[in-house]
Amino acid sequence: MSISQIDIRPVALSEIETLCRIASETFRHTYAAYNTPENMRDYVATYFNAEKIKKELSHPEMHYFFAVRGEEIIGYIKLNEGSTQTESKFPNTMEIERIYVLPEEHGKGYGATLLSKAIEVTKKKNFPQIWLGVWDKNTKAIAFYEKMGFYKDGIHLFVLGDELQRDYLMKLDL
Repeated sequence: MSISQIDIRPVALSEIETLCRIASETFRHTYAAYNTPENMRDYVATYFNAEKIKKELSHPEMHYFFAVRGEEIIGYIKLNEGSTQTESKFPNTMEIERIYVLPEEHGKGYGATLLSKAIEVTKKKNFPQIWLGVWDKNTKAIAFYEKMGFYKDGIHLFVLGDELQRDYLMKLDL
């Protein structure tokens, strides 16, 4: 199936359980090998539970979109603006807090399509930049973002359970 046959659409409140499942699955796939089972369990329970996701979906400055191919949800993106950004260093910008595609769908261009949606939303809101944090050990993601025009513009610490991890802050000027 070609990349043009996917749809990027907002996540509905009725799809909270699906979002929680995909968020948990993709996060675990990406980071479980590098973190303790306890830290992974605690992070997933804290950030990917239905109550928290429902609040986020209802917040006007948080935006979730699913990538859908036919009837199958294959990934998602979470965008933050204003006071919901995880870093206050970049006012008047949009943050990509999460961009995940199911493991079996990697390498098919869906991440780039989700990123294009993020850029589209950012431009519609008249923000001059979009940014994200990416774990400094995730060299594949860093290379992808650099290929898409992002550049490193600082670091911040990301807490996963009882561990502090370093993220590169990467920005794209629009």
